[in-house]
Amino acid sequence: MITKNRRTARSRPTMLLALALTLLATQSAAADTGAEVAPPPAVERRVSAYLDGIRNQPEALASFFRELPKGADLHSHLSGAVSTELLMDLAMADGLCIENGTQRDLPPPCPANSRPAVEMRTDAAFRQQVLRAWSMQDFTPGEESGHDHFFATFGKFSEVAQRHPGELMAEVSNTAARQKQFYQELMVTPNARGATALADRVGYDASLPRMHQKLLADGAMDQVVRQAQTEADQGLAAFRATAHCDSATPDPGCAVPFRFISQVSRNSTPERVFTQMVLAMELAERDPRFAAVNLVQPEDGAVSLRDYSLHMRMLAHLHRVYPRAHITLHAGELAPGLVKPEDLRFHIREAVNVAHAERIGHGVDIRHEDAAEELMGTMAERRIAVEVPLSSNDQILGISGPEHPFPLYREHRVPVVLATDDAGVSRITISDEYRRAAQTYNLSYRELKDLARASLEHAFLPGHSLWRTLDGYRPVRECLAVRPGERVPGPRCAAFIAASPKAAVEWRQEAAFAAFERRVLAQGGLGPSS
Repeated sequence: MITKNRRTARSRPTMLLALALTLLATQSAAADTGAEVAPPPAVERRVSAYLDGIRNQPEALASFFRELPKGADLHSHLSGAVSTELLMDLAMADGLCIENGTQRDLPPPCPANSRPAVEMRTDAAFRQQVLRAWSMQDFTPGEESGHDHFFATFGKFSEVAQRHPGELMAEVSNTAARQKQFYQELMVTPNARGATALADRVGYDASLPRMHQKLLADGAMDQVVRQAQTEADQGLAAFRATAHCDSATPDPGCAVPFRFISQVSRNSTPERVFTQMVLAMELAERDPRFAAVNLVQPEDGAVSLRDYSLHMRMLAHLHRVYPRAHITLHAGELAPGLVKPEDLRFHIREAVNVAHAERIGHGVDIRHEDAAEELMGTMAERRIAVEVPLSSNDQILGISGPEHPFPLYREHRVPVVLATDDAGVSRITISDEYRRAAQTYNLSYRELKDLARASLEHAFLPGHSLWRTLDGYRPVRECLAVRPGERVPGPRCAAFIAASPKAAVEWRQEAAFAAFERRVLAQGGLGPSS
């Protein structure tokens, strides 16, 4: 099943084909809104002036950020992204039980130390108790830290999350559409049971090439891969049914393409970690619905700290074997006091220089890394983006404002993208993250626009980028002839976009930016009905 510590299309049109068809279908919608790839700087200055004028007007500000096109969410764990309310509703519908004290969900029949989840319908206090246990709602640090409460939530709703991957995908995709996003990469753990059984049967071998061969022997890994693909088929079929994607009235989330990032549970035994890595790499190279591998669970966990360098060497070895599989890593999700000082000095560096990470998740402890300036220079040169979930970093690590490295990365020209991490657990949306960034770091409209562009530029989407240069975001030569006000691209640009899923999504966002800017300037703002 599919959970945070755990997916593509219908039968055989693959996710990539469905993605391409969706993007080609949305080109007409882009034409309807006016695909102005490079609005005059004067337009952006006027929108920035409008933004400056409403910074102390909460309702106008909320409307602005809700309607602002916001690219992609590249760092989102499926089970943590969905609303807690949906999880509770599904638990009640399934007849699950809630364990007294822990608030953990359990399958029926309910043991003596639990009560039926359905009682949340009539007992408001009980419902609020579960809501607070399953999210950061009303959390205040006390005997339990924000770090511990945040990570503990996933074990409390794991039963219901594993049962309903399709319903979770439907809600998360619909939310992305409402939040004016155009693409997602969702983290899931494919076929955890099969990978665990294979790892335990094979056991650990310090020779990584030899262990890899043992996992592949007699088609054992092939079977685990096929099971993962079947699991993904079922999840996506449930998604399409829940979101009415094949009906005359599909949900808006059906038009938001997504790919999966396979999670590896880093606080497991070495053989289980390596086996999950191999499964993730095999999927990424065989199945276009799967894009990459990532390591999850607390980076400060005892096993993660002990085996961190081993895990990076594992990825280095597998990168040579599976060069087309993308790698994005949680690294530097640490802060002084959470771990001993030595553990703050090398995690991002090894993720970049040993494990070949193309993106870094969090990267909060960069100031404590050895030769941090050199490391950020390397990241800037290689265009290794940092996925920044500001609310999550505040809730888990207590790092925010000037203590957060968000402006430091930008000063060193390291690509930065805003993300949610676990929007449902954090009780936030991507709009909240953009608004928080704008207010905390006094960002202009152009800076917000470029953050959204960067999220698509660094997405693991196939095809060439729409952008020839990222400083100023100048289009490729095929699309340079497009003038502001033209409603459709010329033949060369249209052909370029049609051949590239990445450029097609980027073009769709540019059309949305043009429409957004026109509404702001024509109406003097965005009304509640926009």
